Amino acid sequence: MKREQLLNETVEHIDIKAFDVVGLVDAMGQTAFQGRNLGRAARIYDTMIADPDCAIILCLAGSLFSAGLKGVVYDLIANNMVDAIVSTGANIVDQDFFEALGFRHYVGDPLADDTVLREAHVDRIYDTYIDEDQLRVCDMTIAEIAAALPPRPHSSREFIHAMGAYLDSNARNRHSVVLAAYQNQVPIFVPAFSDCSAGFGLVHHQWYSPESHLTIDSVKDFRELTQCKLASAHTGLFMIGGGVPKNFAQDTVVAAELLGFETAMHKYAVQVTVADERDGALSGSTLREAHSWGKVDIATEQMVFSEATLAMPLIAGYAYGKGNWRERSPRNFAKLFQQPQVLAVV
Repeated sequence: MKREQLLNETVEHIDIKAFDVVGLVDAMGQTAFQGRNLGRAARIYDTMIADPDCAIILCLAGSLFSAGLKGVVYDLIANNMVDAIVSTGANIVDQDFFEALGFRHYVGDPLADDTVLREAHVDRIYDTYIDEDQLRVCDMTIAEIAAALPPRPHSSREFIHAMGAYLDSNARNRHSVVLAAYQNQVPIFVPAFSDCSAGFGLVHHQWYSPESHLTIDSVKDFRELTQCKLASAHTGLFMIGGGVPKNFAQDTVVAAELLGFETAMHKYAVQVTVADERDGALSGSTLREAHSWGKVDIATEQMVFSEATLAMPLIAGYAYGKGNWRERSPRNFAKLFQQPQVLAVV
């Protein structure tokens, strides 16, 4: 098949504003198994939103935005339903920033011949296709932004802020999580920032600017997210997937204590995952296990063992439909940090 045939049908993003799922989710909460768990998780997330003292940290792992969930996160930001985001780099750079540059993800086939895809410069994420040549444009745009910034250590939050400033002037698709976060003072942290298209762009930047280049300081990320925790009376975690974003957000409680501050464990926690707890890995470890580390209060927590494209729109749509976000005060956590001087990139 030719590239034009492979890259034909686009993945469309779910709009939680277009459906009223409150009754459905309430009914699921009266069933059993993961239906009941999902119903309780949705109610907990809505409780976070209704709690005037609770700041909400959204954690994102897995290939979510390429799968059609970008619109869900965009709506959470635009409607003041999240205060900070911790994510893997692929969601933020390879998928959101990539689409903001005017590119798309395409419906694919999990049984496709990957040798044929390779020859056509088409990358596959299970049943989704991405144009490899367009990804290279994304890589090089990251390199351009890096070259326009001061040659010093930056947190990923600072660099993503610069990405938002770039999109504010140059976006071809303004339905972007990075841009919405920039405009709404919602900081985004990507602790493993080089593990995505940003890494390729920054390698290029450092290789061709050996004497004067920026670096990404993941310790600064940790300190800045801990500052968000310290600025909040209470915090709630809404976690999609596990891995680094989950642990990074949970660990802010311990970091605050080591700095000499008395701070509460995360008051609320919801996690959607398909991982198994029995291998000892963090992605499937229960929130009750996190309580033994002093990270999560077990009074109001819920695990939902479900694939993200099924559970996340229902949980987010439920909270949107309940409408408590309308009375919620924004935290504007990005204002906690002095922003770098962002140079124009054309």
